[in-house]
Amino acid sequence: MIGFRTSTENADDSAKYARSSTTGPASVVDEVAIVPRYPTAQRVQRTLEDVRDQVSQEIAVHTITKAKTHDGVRIAVKMVLSKNEDEDFLRQIAEKIQHQMRLQEYLIALATTAQSVQSVASTLIICGSSPDFVQRADDQWVASVLDLGVSPYDEDALWDVVQKASRAPINPLAPPPGSRGIDEILSEARARLQRITPSQAFEELRESQVGAPTFLVDIRPQEQREREGGIHGSLIIERNVLEWRFDPRCASHLAIADRYDLRIIVFCQEGYTSSLAAYSLQQIGLLNATDIIGGYEAWKNEGLPIDLDRRDKTRSFV
Repeated sequence: MIGFRTSTENADDSAKYARSSTTGPASVVDEVAIVPRYPTAQRVQRTLEDVRDQVSQEIAVHTITKAKTHDGVRIAVKMVLSKNEDEDFLRQIAEKIQHQMRLQEYLIALATTAQSVQSVASTLIICGSSPDFVQRADDQWVASVLDLGVSPYDEDALWDVVQKASRAPINPLAPPPGSRGIDEILSEARARLQRITPSQAFEELRESQVGAPTFLVDIRPQEQREREGGIHGSLIIERNVLEWRFDPRCASHLAIADRYDLRIIVFCQEGYTSSLAAYSLQQIGLLNATDIIGGYEAWKNEGLPIDLDRRDKTRSFV
């Protein structure tokens, strides 16, 4: 049921008779609202349907007033305290919104809220100025949703729906706003690393440069390792599990990954994926992580020792 107060229809007459009037608020008897118009004159009878129409108009105006603009489209969400599944009342509100916003682009979600401790169905109506917004030719989409309004996040979820649905069409061949190319992402990652050459990595394996345990980590896939060979003594941890194995917070971390000052030297085949991987390790707190410039190919080209058979000589921590 909707709570309401009847407004005085004639402000001048109301002021004139304010002191002499003793009539109370409108009362409802047998679905008829008795609304005092003049203290000593005739009374005007209004049905509950009249009241519902007035309340739906007020809700429509309030919803439009509170609407936000997103990509040139007015969007809003209104949770109405009404009888569960009161579709007719929501349609009244939707019709009034459509009439008042007929010259604007809009997308609005209207819903009744659950008022029972038991699981009940509520009505959801999404109305818009364009079929593209609601994907229906009649400009309305209606659904019955269990326990709508029970969670405080339901309204936020509806706001997210109308905001995403009202986005302006984008060119699928053009990059979306805010996106970045992989070259830019790679450059940003490398700017945060102190990358080292294969020779420098080889020397660090012999004598630590940071006073902490140093590990050479091969993140290449198995097929590539078997085809190209590898570096004896390196840990094999494939890229898809790298962070989980080295994050001391994670239950799946390696026994050796129990501190944040470890020197992790990552390498891939050519030194691209390794840069992104090393930067990711830095983001979880391993600030000494870095990668080898040029990767395994550069290691081989510098004539540093390699293993052509990795299957029996290294341990995998995949």
